[in-house]
This record gives sequence, structure tokens and C-alpha cells, in this order.
Amino acid sequence: MTSSASNNADARLRERFLEMMNAERGLARNSIEAYRRDLDGWFAFLKQREVAVQAAATVDVRAFQIEIERIGLSRATAARRLSAIKQFHGFLLAEGKATENPAAIVEGPRSAPRLPKILSREETGRLIYVAREKAEASQGKAAFKAWRLYALLSILAATGLRVSELIALTYRAMMTDDAFLLVKGKGGRERLVPLSDDAKRVVAIYVKILRKHVEGEPKYLFPSHGSQGVLTRQHFALELKDLARAAQVDAAKVSPHVLRHVFASELLAAGADLRSVQQMLGHADIATTQIYTHVQAERLQEAVDLFHPLSTKRKDRAG
Repeated sequence: MTSSASNNADARLRERFLEMMNAERGLARNSIEAYRRDLDGWFAFLKQREVAVQAAATVDVRAFQIEIERIGLSRATAARRLSAIKQFHGFLLAEGKATENPAAIVEGPRSAPRLPKILSREETGRLIYVAREKAEASQGKAAFKAWRLYALLSILAATGLRVSELIALTYRAMMTDDAFLLVKGKGGRERLVPLSDDAKRVVAIYVKILRKHVEGEPKYLFPSHGSQGVLTRQHFALELKDLARAAQVDAAKVSPHVLRHVFASELLAAGADLRSVQQMLGHADIATTQIYTHVQAERLQEAVDLFHPLSTKRKDRAG
């Protein structure tokens, strides 16, 4: 088989694998593209070694790991690429395109759980306070953007939605008296998320202003004149950064995803059980939710260090 024909055959196998992953797991487009990039890197590495993809052996996988480490990629990236290789070659084995999975016995790099960034309750409160002040003081065209940001922040703080779920909220989803939002999350999975009365009040005011700016009933709660027809996550993130600076909160710490972390951490701190938090966040695996228990443990340790009478750190601080 010529090199060109071999490359085309490998690409077809890769696309069949990605189609399977999409069909069986309902992965988001960004996840599919990440798998494609990881496999392209693996294919390129095998090509340099003059090894056919279907003939790859365990020694090739280990050599690939060494190369990843040599060029300085993170352990998280190395682990993700190994996972992609394992799953791809597992697919080839199941399809009868290979006789073994060369990555099956290869272990990935071990790393400690990466704790999410978090804001203090005071910092979160300042963001909401400044957003409210700006909204209530705004007039004319500025009122629409100010109340939109306040509504976005209020829903996010009250529900912990993913930013993709937040900006995709439909207008009709909010035009009910139901105490719960029906949210479509990753993989098309639906869940019910409670919405606070305060968030409903803010949204109601925002909607009145919104109807003055659009003709007819909008499809989305946060529409845009852009090609997608809805406010982009990038635009929302930039507005949050500006709000953080106005509230004198470190803008580097503030993002829609960080506010999702705040929501989860505050629930656990208030005594919510892990399963309930998992359901509200839409995590498929409770292990993902458990990362927030590490955040709570760190906060408890900080409290002991600062306030326990026998703490050496407390004594050093007092001295």
C-alpha cells in the first residue's frame, strides 16, 4: 500500500472511531475535535517511526509517552492522549481491524487532582452587588447590556450552569412559573435545576427591557445579532472580566466556569449531599463532583491554621 493510500485508510478508521464515540457517548464537538487532534499526533509519530497504525505495538506507545515528556507537555495532556490511543485501538480490536490493543497495559502519568479556582463569598458578593448597582443606575441603551449581565450572573450564581447551558437558555424556558429550569446538558442529557426567587426577579426585569429591543418573541433568552443568534461565551466572559475590575476583584480569577465552582463549593459547605450537587451540576460521574470536597478540605485546613490556638501558623501570624 502506498503512503498516500495508507494515510487515507488511517483517516477513515479515525473518522469511523469518532463517529462511534459521538453516537455512543454523545460527546460535544469540542471533545470530538480533541480526540481527532490527539490521534493525528499519534499517527504522525507512527509515520516517523515507519510503523503502520494497525501494526502499532506497546513499545511504540511507550516511545510516544517518552516523546511527549521530552517536548514538555503536561501530565494531563499526556494522560488524555494515552486515553485516546487506548480507546482508538480498543475500537480497532473490537472491529477486527487489529489483533491486540498495544496501549492496554500502558499506564498513564499519575497526577494529583487539580483543584478548581475559587472565589471567596465576599468576592462573589461584590460581583453581584456591582452588577446590580450598574443595572439599576443605567439608562437607555446601556440598560439592556447592564441588566443582561446582571441576569446572566444571577442565574449562574443560583444554578451553577455550564456557560454553554446558560447562553443556550430559551426565552420560553424562562417564561413559566415553574420553580425549576429544564436544562439540556452534555450528551443531550436533561436535568431539572431549581431557580431562586431573586434570580427570577432579575430575569423578569431584564425580559421587559429585552422585549423593547427585539421584534416578536426571541428564541433565546440572551439573543445576539451575531451569526449564531445568541450571546457567545467569549463575550460573556469578557463582560465578567470588566465587572470584576469594577468590583475590585482579581479579573484573572473570574470566569463563568469559576462561578460554577463557587456554586458547587457553597452548596457543599452548607451541607448539601454530594449526589444532589452532582445532579444539579449535570456530572455524569460523581468522581467529577468529588473534587469540590477537596476544596472544602483546603478551606477547613486554612481555618485551623489561622484560628486554632495551637496552630504554629497562627502564632507566627500573631508575632
